[in-house]
Amino acid sequence: MNERALLERRKSDAQAWFEALQTRLIEAIEALEAECPDGTQGPAPGSPPGRFTLEPWRRVDRTSAPGGGGRMATLRGRLFEKIAAHASTVYGTLAPEFAKRIPGAEANPRFWASGVSAIAHPWNPHVPAVHMNTRFVVTRQAWFGGGADLTPMLEARRRADDPDAVLFHQALRGVCQRHPAVANYKKQKAWCDEYFFLPHRGEPRGVGGVFFDRLNSAGDAANSAWEADFAFVRDLGETFVSLYGEIVRRNFAAPWSDAEREEQLVRRGRYVEFNLIYDRGTVFGLKTGGQVAAILSSLPPLARWP
Repeated sequence: MNERALLERRKSDAQAWFEALQTRLIEAIEALEAECPDGTQGPAPGSPPGRFTLEPWRRVDRTSAPGGGGRMATLRGRLFEKIAAHASTVYGTLAPEFAKRIPGAEANPRFWASGVSAIAHPWNPHVPAVHMNTRFVVTRQAWFGGGADLTPMLEARRRADDPDAVLFHQALRGVCQRHPAVANYKKQKAWCDEYFFLPHRGEPRGVGGVFFDRLNSAGDAANSAWEADFAFVRDLGETFVSLYGEIVRRNFAAPWSDAEREEQLVRRGRYVEFNLIYDRGTVFGLKTGGQVAAILSSLPPLARWP
């Protein structure tokens, strides 16, 4: 198989995986909605379990040529005040000023990118918010990026020794240990801690997780370790689905007070600040003409700045 054909096959395999993971996320979240005890969350007792609304969208490139698209999936239910699980594949030409910031696009601004992302904002302040995304990006170079991080809403739960944080990091450490040629938990955890930090607040967004970008572990133009890199990315996505489900189940019946709801809304304000000021995915989506509703769906439905 020649180099071009191999790259096209890899792009197709990555896109198919991201779309399959979106479907699994949808199924897992709808199952959690059904399991959640009625009347314990924000909606009135008797509210039915939430179901995802699916909305395909198409993109036009900056040159007015077809530029791909994706499928938005959003849910507002009795367990999740708002949750999104999106998959997209976009391509075309980057704007000159933005191309300078993307590896491999400086001389040739054409790009291709496919990925899946999930962001959850539960009703119950004891259930942490969570974020996960994985992506495959192709310019004259090609690489994977992504990660997962956990954001407890209550100050008392924002500790490394909290049971949710312990479970989350144990699982992500396990993913990295299963792929030692590709992943390094200590490095990717530190990268996550550095990335998900609000400099203007002097505080982390949550209790961290793992983060990676420009993953071409072989470091060569042929991406000779692509299969190993892709196996790590798949393992992270699969682990995330079951891991977050376990964290939700251990917390969704916990009673909560008005004061804890207030604390949750203030913490969500910090989440908004990060995503609008610092998040690379937000910038990339907006700079490449992505679906604005999907890009901004990471923002919580309600937040507060006291």
